[in-house]
Amino acid sequence: MSKSKFTTKQLVFCAMALALATVISVVIKLPSLPNGGSVTLFSMLIICLVGYWYGPVIGLVTAVAYGVLQFITGPYFIHPLQVLLDYPLAFGALGLSGFFSNKKHGLMYGYIAGAAGRFLFHEISGFIFYTEYVGDAHGNLLAMTASTTYNLSYILPEMIATIILLAIPPVAKALAKVKALAVA
Repeated sequence: MSKSKFTTKQLVFCAMALALATVISVVIKLPSLPNGGSVTLFSMLIICLVGYWYGPVIGLVTAVAYGVLQFITGPYFIHPLQVLLDYPLAFGALGLSGFFSNKKHGLMYGYIAGAAGRFLFHEISGFIFYTEYVGDAHGNLLAMTASTTYNLSYILPEMIATIILLAIPPVAKALAKVKALAVA
């Protein structure tokens, strides 16, 4: 069987991760921030786990699927290009965790890479669409600052909470056992 094909076990683990992350992001989240966005309880981590378990191909495919689910469950967009940037590409970036699947502290580094990638795509989207409405350099700078502040207001707290969680030894051991089950 080709390495790019999903096994039944991989499909089951990916489907469970997608379902759990979607439920967390829709149902179990902290109150929305004043300007939108919200901190969820580790939904990005759940998707990054797939890449950590199975590598970049399956991680990226699953993460893009998660982006599509995010669009279906709560779409917000002004322009079609924004749909691409804010959903499949931004959430798809969580699959970057797969590039760290065989590294020491790979889940931690992979999570940081995935969350940073998500932030980057949201930033590009924000830059494009916020600066579209202002015509001067000062206004563009303010719009870009607003985009950065907005995106950091929900991505950074979740990143910090997740990094703290991953640094707790019993959690790290439990996640290592889950990985062993997922790849066995």
